[in-house]
Amino acid sequence: MPDTVDAGTRLLESLASGASPADLAAIDVDPHARDLAMRIAGAFDVQRRREQQLAALVDTARELASMTDPSVVLDAIVRRARALMGTDVAYLTLYDPTNEDTYMRATAGSVSAQFQVVRLDFGSGLGGLVAQSRKPYWTADYFADARFMHTSSIDGAVGDEGLVAICGTPLIVKDEFVGVLFASNRTPRPFTHDEVALLGSLAALAAVTIVQVRAAEDSARTLAALSEATERVHQYAAGIERAATAHDRFAEIVLEGGGVDDLTESLTQLLGGWALLLDEDGVLRSVAGASPPTADTLHDLAEQVVHRAEGARLTRIGDVWAVAISATETRIGYLVIGDVSTMDESDQRTVERAAVVTALVLLGERNRAEARQQQRTDVVAGLVSGHGDLGVLSAAARSLGVDLREPSCLLVVRRDDGGPARSLVLAVNAALGGLGLVGEVDGHAVALVPGTDPGPAAAELAQRLSRTSVVTVGAAGPVSEGAGASAGRLLEDLAAAHTEALRTAEALVALGRRGDGASAADLGFAGLIVGTRPEVAAYVHSVLGALVDYDASRGTDLVGTLEAYFLAGSSPRHAATRLHVHTNTVAQRLERISRLVGDAWQSPERALELQLALRLRHLVAS
Repeated sequence: MPDTVDAGTRLLESLASGASPADLAAIDVDPHARDLAMRIAGAFDVQRRREQQLAALVDTARELASMTDPSVVLDAIVRRARALMGTDVAYLTLYDPTNEDTYMRATAGSVSAQFQVVRLDFGSGLGGLVAQSRKPYWTADYFADARFMHTSSIDGAVGDEGLVAICGTPLIVKDEFVGVLFASNRTPRPFTHDEVALLGSLAALAAVTIVQVRAAEDSARTLAALSEATERVHQYAAGIERAATAHDRFAEIVLEGGGVDDLTESLTQLLGGWALLLDEDGVLRSVAGASPPTADTLHDLAEQVVHRAEGARLTRIGDVWAVAISATETRIGYLVIGDVSTMDESDQRTVERAAVVTALVLLGERNRAEARQQQRTDVVAGLVSGHGDLGVLSAAARSLGVDLREPSCLLVVRRDDGGPARSLVLAVNAALGGLGLVGEVDGHAVALVPGTDPGPAAAELAQRLSRTSVVTVGAAGPVSEGAGASAGRLLEDLAAAHTEALRTAEALVALGRRGDGASAADLGFAGLIVGTRPEVAAYVHSVLGALVDYDASRGTDLVGTLEAYFLAGSSPRHAATRLHVHTNTVAQRLERISRLVGDAWQSPERALELQLALRLRHLVAS
């Protein structure tokens, strides 16, 4: 009896200390009591495992609850599944409602790239059957299990990963199918009902977490979208306010008769940065704002703007914005904006609206300028026509800056590149700096400028204009009312001066001096032909004056010697015979002539001038 009691006590003590069934089997006790103790120990083991699994699920729930990033949540789920199930690999597929299949989303322990991107159609493979039936399935040997529809893509991916035993359970939340959670081994392994239930519990927890995270993410996106929409509304309202301010300011400029400088200044006040207005050729018209382009960089910028800014919409050109200004389909300028921090749609519309207003201002300026220019043209045309009311014309000329009571030179500018006369008139006005009266007569620009020396005035004007175009300038004058001069005489003088200046310009072209400027007196003997009132005596004196003055002061006859020399066919010996002097005397006189009129006097052109002057000298004397 005591031995039996001792054995039973040892059995109970071992059971209480948590001995394993194997340890209990070694105790020498009644078999029935030992079997009962082993069953109790087994129940204890199951209870402990369930407690451990429950604790693990609680830890998993706590971990998942702290996560908000969907990718991190999914990775945590498969990592926990692999640890709880004690498998080689765990993975999770998500439902794709668009394609009606599931796709691999997260893995733990996977090494195959092919496996990590596999998709499972509903009904295909173990995972496809779980997705279709919404029930868990498991197998100890997948490839040998005929319950599943084997496909080459799925079997290839499973084989590439080396998986054999697979257990899958659906992720479902309130009848919403989310995906499938798997635990797999690379060796055959049967899954117990407890393990399947454990994976199912983890799947239920994971499904709820996934749905909650998605909902939170959707809410965050909705809030972000709402915030963005609110910001856009604020921006739109601010843009409307800026647009209204811009509209009011532009309207104020137009109504008050403001100019382009007011517009560019207003743009910089509205947008910041700097603003430029270029004309149709890229020449700067107006500038406003801080730190605009320097002269060194302005040329290149203007060239880019002229070639790239098209239409009425704002265009980004490097670091600047530009818009073309047009009127009646004609390009009349460009607006350029720079150094602006931002340029939203409202700001762009503001610049485009400014371009339209600028077009109106430029057209107004052009119309006023054309009206003023037409007035000038009418006055000039009336003066050179030879008839008209001199009193009215003279008063109009004085109001436009030219007093006909003072000497004036008349210049005719002909354009040799075929450009329009209007632009030529504008160019002449600019070149003269507003000094003088310029108009268009018969397709040429005609200018009355104060002064008494027409030749240099014409040459200087031709040189200034040559920077942009090829022009030839003929000049005549000076003319003036003078004391006691009749009105008819002045108008006749102006008409004659106009004719002479025009002939001089044509003569310059005929003589190969296109692009030059001169008066008839500057053309030598050709000036006698084009001049309306040839000054023969003045011409003779300009050519022979040095010889005539020398003869008068020294009592010599250099003029007679020169004439005899030409009559003798430029032979000193024959000239000596005609003059009844020695040949050496003629040679000495010719040397003196060279010193007085220049060594080149025997060149064909200069010799012709001298011979013509000698012939005209007899005409003047008679």
